[in-house]
Parts: sequence; C-alpha cells; structure tokens
Amino acid sequence: MTITAVVTGATRGLGRGVARGLASKGATVCITGRNKSELEAVAGEIAAHGATAMPIVCDHSDDAQVEAAFARIADERGAVDILVNNAAAVYPDALLAPGGFWEKPLKLADMIEVGLRSSYVAAWHAAPLMVAQGKGLIASISFYGAVSYFHGPAYGAAKAGTDKMMADMAVDLAPHGVAAVSFWPGFVLTDAVRAMPPEQLPPDLRAALPQWETPEFTGLVIEALYRDPGLMALNGQALIGAEQGARLGVRDIDGKQPISYRASMGSPAVYFTAPGGHAT
Repeated sequence: MTITAVVTGATRGLGRGVARGLASKGATVCITGRNKSELEAVAGEIAAHGATAMPIVCDHSDDAQVEAAFARIADERGAVDILVNNAAAVYPDALLAPGGFWEKPLKLADMIEVGLRSSYVAAWHAAPLMVAQGKGLIASISFYGAVSYFHGPAYGAAKAGTDKMMADMAVDLAPHGVAAVSFWPGFVLTDAVRAMPPEQLPPDLRAALPQWETPEFTGLVIEALYRDPGLMALNGQALIGAEQGARLGVRDIDGKQPISYRASMGSPAVYFTAPGGHAT
C-alpha cells in the first residue's frame, strides 16, 4: 500500500530532502511551501524517484491556507499516513549574529509562531484523518537545542515546546493507534551547504562535514519508523534520528551511519504522562 506523507516547509533545507527520502521509498508526498516555482522543482525531484508529488502553495502562518491544504489532501488522497512538521520561520543571519537576544531582531520570535504553533495547527488537521484509519505518525522536527543552548532562547523555546507538545499529543492519540514524536536530526548537509565552495568554509567546519547527515536520511528513518511494529512504544518520545537509524538498520544515502550527539549536546527530556498515555 502506498503511504501518503505530508511534509511542511518542503521547498528547501531539511524538508526538501525529507520529501526526496520519502519519495525514494515509494510514498506519495504532499509538499507545502510558499514559493510555487520551488515547490514545482521539488515535485520534479520526487517524480525522479518514480513517486507522486502533490505540491500545495501554503503559508503556515495563515490558518486558512493550512485548512485549505489539508482539505485538498483529504479530498484527493483520502488519508494521511505520515505528517512531518518541518515548516519554520528561520532567519540564519540573525540567529548566527553575535550578541544577546535583546540585541537581535525581534522577528526571531516568529519561529514560535511558524515552527511551534504551526506544527500544532497542521497536526490538528491531520489527526482526524489518522484517527479515522486507526494508524498514523506525526513527526515534528526538533533538535538538541531543546535541551542545550543553541542559537538562543527563541530557537530553544520553539524546540523545547515542540518536544512537550508532541509528548502531550501522544497521550490523546495513543488510544487511536496514532503516534506523535519529536524527531531530532543531527547536523544536516543541505543542498545549500553542499553548494558552498569548500575554500569558503572554516577549517573546523570543513573537517566535520563528512560526518553530517543528508536531509534524505531523516525521511528514510521516519518512513522506517512508520513501518516499525514497535512504533507505539516510542509514542511521545523525542527521538534522535541517528540512534533510530542505527536501531532500524537505516543508513544514509551515501552509506554512512550518522552519529548521535547525545553525549556532547544533551539527551531528550523525560516527561511524566497521565495513566493510559505512553511515558516519554
């Protein structure tokens, strides 16, 4: 049976690679983003894997557009098996600039709107479709910044909030056979990073790149998680992608086994859950 996956924020970066990774496993991939031409380019990459793409122009800061996107998916596909919440308002130049959070643009707080709240909204629309079929996986992209300082308080709040939100969604979804998890990629070799001339990179970064994982790896692991008979035992957890890849026998597209940064960047938080929920 063909899986229907939705990847939000799929026009670039991690989301674009996740879409390609899912397509390589035969999934029909519904992709959202604000730029029509970029969506069409991603759709072409999905088609190159022999899979079907459904590109949908959608600004995840606009609830009406999100509602319309999921209504179209429900009408044309009838179900959603996997939702990957990746859309986020990220401003790299401001995030990486020196100084305290008060010295940086206030727009950095936008990632709490598009990144945390937007994941809630997308899950709110996807959940009824998954509950109706008695199976599904909602995977929201997070990172080690949820538990250690990384890019400052707005970034950290969005990621930590994502982890707790998924833990709580898991309690509500568990009785219906639907899993909700946070997913922590490692450092990602996006298309933009790959396109950078090596001589322009700092020596320490250049030396670390061979260990970075491709964005496709996240898609491959999420697809394997969906098919894992033990998925519900992981419900509500924040999962480190590299560790799940090793457990499930999923390697990166270049053959390497990506590494976990648990020892150097922190472990997922543990939350108490109500009786009947799945502990995290």
